[in-house]
Amino acid sequence: MPTSSQKINQRIEAVCEAGCEAVRASITSLESGHPVALTEDLSTEESQQVLNELKSIMSVYDKPAN
Repeated sequence: MPTSSQKINQRIEAVCEAGCEAVRASITSLESGHPVALTEDLSTEESQQVLNELKSIMSVYDKPAN
């Protein structure tokens, strides 16, 4: 059985594999308090960790160009 950390990492990877638009949609849903398919079985704290990590990842891609 995966640890909580492994489970969270697996979910993050799965969302990211779906592409940037899927990640952005997941962020929007999670911020609104709505679970996404890959987080439905996670605790509130685990879902928040997924959200925070997805936002961190996307901050790299959403930085304005210099």
